[in-house]
Amino acid sequence: MKLTFLGTGTSVGVPTIGCKCKVCQSTDQHDKRLRASALVEYGCRRILIDCGPDFRQQMLNVEFRKIDAVLLTHIHYDHVGGLDDLRPFCKFGEINVYADAITSNGLRHTIPYCFDKHKYPGVPSIRLNTIKPHENLEIDGLTITPIKVMHDKLPILGYRLGNLLYITDMKTIDDEEFNYFKGVKTLIINALRFSPQHHSHLTVEEAISFAKRVGADRTFFTHMGHDIGLHEEVNQMLPKDIKLAYDGQSIDL
Repeated sequence: MKLTFLGTGTSVGVPTIGCKCKVCQSTDQHDKRLRASALVEYGCRRILIDCGPDFRQQMLNVEFRKIDAVLLTHIHYDHVGGLDDLRPFCKFGEINVYADAITSNGLRHTIPYCFDKHKYPGVPSIRLNTIKPHENLEIDGLTITPIKVMHDKLPILGYRLGNLLYITDMKTIDDEEFNYFKGVKTLIINALRFSPQHHSHLTVEEAISFAKRVGADRTFFTHMGHDIGLHEEVNQMLPKDIKLAYDGQSIDL
């Protein structure tokens, strides 16, 4: 199984429009971050985690073939704004999209034309599946466990896929969720910046603390803002088993 980071940036991406900070002006490609998303591949199967507004751009350099499922973490635009761009992939058939009730209901309002009884010709062929935390999904032989995290006061989903745990946009989590983390070897977790505190996202320090509690063999940070600092400099500061992910990076699982 392999995961590719399609995007590792926060909601406004990096560089941020109009910003002249050292990160936004960096020429290092590791400091250029599209909105957070990931592609998991196992065998000939593909699962997309989140589908933000940069999805089209992210997929231009990826082999064009079937997407077997889309897992959505929550309804915010930077995580669902690219669903209309699934259209080309519908040539392979209807695409199953999995989301919690809040996200499912939200999508029926934001892209209602995808779910009309009599659809406009050419719209994406999407089957929306409403899921709940802790109720396992079986997708072509892979067991996926949705887990509940809090994005400020909004309950959203993280996902465990085999020995991978993928969480983004988390601020807090109930202790009970750690019962689902036993045996996790690779953790992907959001880390917005070092300071100041944020009402709905983990800081780097908070993400490190969470990673230590999970106890994975390795951790990658995603959903990072420009104020986290330069990729090369920050990686030298982090514990040896924790690294900043970067757009286009692939890791074996």
